[in-house]
Amino acid sequence: MTNRFANRTIAIVDDDPDILQSIELAFRQEGARTLVAGDGLGALHIVREDKPDLLVLDMMLPRSSGLLVLEKLQEDKIAVPVIMLTANQGRRHREFALGLGARAYLFKPVSLVRLLDTAATLLTEPNAARGE
Repeated sequence: MTNRFANRTIAIVDDDPDILQSIELAFRQEGARTLVAGDGLGALHIVREDKPDLLVLDMMLPRSSGLLVLEKLQEDKIAVPVIMLTANQGRRHREFALGLGARAYLFKPVSLVRLLDTAATLLTEPNAARGE
């Protein structure tokens, strides 16, 4: 067990409780403080109130999709690195998400190792961008 995310707050948003729980556990095991939500409105609330260091955001969410969350963050000029997770492998969606400020775009199912490595890179290299 490492502490790559010690003193870091990671917000995780997914409407699948099993995915949410496994991602949260993986970040906690690496020392992160985690905040979770199951929909887009919850994501916006967390980011506005708690100002996390990183947002792991599912694209398909109830009550405001991940893309709408990205648009709202951009409108509100809230700068938080975002890793977009999606089962949608369409290139158009990827380009749209990255254009709205997502810093990485990973396809589900994503390995937790890959997700954690991507998160660590984004937190240590502010200009890094990764995607599939």
